[in-house]
Amino acid sequence: MNFFSHECKIRVRYSETDQMSYVYYGNYAAYFEVARVESMRELGVSYKSLEDSGILMPVSKYSIDFIRPCLYDEEITIQTEIHEIPAARIRFQYSTFKENGELANRASTELYFFNKLTSRPVRAPEKLVNLLKSRIF
Repeated sequence: MNFFSHECKIRVRYSETDQMSYVYYGNYAAYFEVARVESMRELGVSYKSLEDSGILMPVSKYSIDFIRPCLYDEEITIQTEIHEIPAARIRFQYSTFKENGELANRASTELYFFNKLTSRPVRAPEKLVNLLKSRIF
């Protein structure tokens, strides 16, 4: 395997759905944030530790392709993948699977590393780079 992969399960809550009991499209961004944070935690770097060290990670790109709707009370699985060692940016790819295993959507986010004190982009933290190198290659 030449990439890092993590799975996160989320139960769709009623408040996250529209009148058709479909997950409202805007809620997928929040699901991907949960999956991204948990994948980083699994890797060995928490968002909190990055923020405590002065590194923020704002999203610079987000895209999604919808295939099937997820429904109220389904337990969905979001597979998060990182395919490249980050430099100043990191890209996460997501595949969301319905409870029956069908693919619901594919998405990606790109975030950059940002120094909270200087308000300038910075290189990826060395710890994160090393952890990914040990898991990807």
